[in-house]
Amino acid sequence: MEFDQPHRDALQEVLRWRRDVRHFRPDPIAEEVIDRLRATMDMAPSVGNARPWRVLRIDSPEIRAKVLENFNAARDAAGDAYVGDQAEAYAKLKLQGIDQAPLQLAVFTHRDPEAGHGLGRASMPVTLQQSTAMAIHTLWLAARAENLGLGMVSVLDPKAIETLLEVPEDWEFTAWLCIGTPEFTDDIPLLHRAGWQENLPTDWERR
Repeated sequence: MEFDQPHRDALQEVLRWRRDVRHFRPDPIAEEVIDRLRATMDMAPSVGNARPWRVLRIDSPEIRAKVLENFNAARDAAGDAYVGDQAEAYAKLKLQGIDQAPLQLAVFTHRDPEAGHGLGRASMPVTLQQSTAMAIHTLWLAARAENLGLGMVSVLDPKAIETLLEVPEDWEFTAWLCIGTPEFTDDIPLLHRAGWQENLPTDWERR
């Protein structure tokens, strides 16, 4: 397969319009779309082809409510690190879509999967978490290509999530993902637009 300029342009557009979405409409997502997202996530690269990500689809309103409680407590605790104007700005940020997103996924990393037979991770076991991160990013782009938004909630107590969902001991909580139709689309990150942190270029230093 060889790609040409229209492919490159399309990829650039998907990347430019990929945002960490917090504001969702409640519209349900068709199951065939969810099936496509799952299949695309499986195309992600992974160390030793271990595919260490484990995904739970959380439909239960009771579980979602407990996760939102977890988030609120973690948000309050994290807020103690800020003072003055920054504390005021932090209080105004919307940092989750748990209360709105129709599709929510709890993603874990298997810390020692049999698959892959340890290849590539003996000296760098962190590559398992990196593999899960790449799978999440693959899903993120796939969702955007379906005109959906994805938001990753990181303001959570991971051990509490593992306990709540009663996962195996060798599953490590990685991310809570909220997916749905965004209330609005934007090609500027929300934190940039809100004045919290600008998107800055990364220089590639030469050695």
